[in-house]
Amino acid sequence: MMMMMMMMMVMMMILMMMMMMMMMMMMMMMMVVMMMMMMMMMMMMMMMMMMMMMMMMMMMMMIVVSLMTMRRRRKKKRR
Repeated sequence: MMMMMMMMMVMMMILMMMMMMMMMMMMMMMMVVMMMMMMMMMMMMMMMMMMMMMMMMMMMMMIVVSLMTMRRRRKKKRR
């Protein structure tokens, strides 16, 4: 009887260890996936920010050009 109990305990311990290992592996995988997702999101955000900055720069350039032309036109009109 004692031997049986001991065997059962050992089996339970091994099972628990296996389960813990599996859980740890799953957690690690999830962490890696999350990290990858975060990196992707960050890259996307950076790209979006760059695009926005480029758009803003283009808009500013357009406004400046339009203002310059308007000024020139006004000057011509005044003359």
